[in-house]
Amino acid sequence: MLTLTQRLPANPAAIAQFTLTLTAEERTRSRHYFESDNGHPLYLHLPRGTVLQHGDLLQAEHDDRLVRIVAKPEAVMTVTAHSPLELLRAAYHLGNRHVSLEVAEQYLRLSPDPVLRAMLEQMGLHIREESVPFQPETGAYGNTHAHSH
Repeated sequence: MLTLTQRLPANPAAIAQFTLTLTAEERTRSRHYFESDNGHPLYLHLPRGTVLQHGDLLQAEHDDRLVRIVAKPEAVMTVTAHSPLELLRAAYHLGNRHVSLEVAEQYLRLSPDPVLRAMLEQMGLHIREESVPFQPETGAYGNTHAHSH
């Protein structure tokens, strides 16, 4: 079993021997057993609070094999609006509820929730249910790792 202790920045040119496809929630686990996409056992032993992002590379302390993190498509609600102000208001209300939220210029994305869906629809926003990689914000004080949309 490969025990992964180091997170390296995303590097598309790096050759990874394994890929590990994880949901947004699974990417917040710093100590956990997983299997790579091809069935190789892996153990994450990363600093507490580590949040993995799509493209990150993991490595064991005394092993130069690399594992690439892939954001797994999952059920989400993608919220769009007629104006940036409407989207900003939605982000404010969702933030007050401490909802994990992916924030982009043209949309907000969150896990499906019928109560939140009703609130957003009442605000006049458009909601599309889809299955895509979910990459919520990691928090202003947390383990941030830049990513682009």
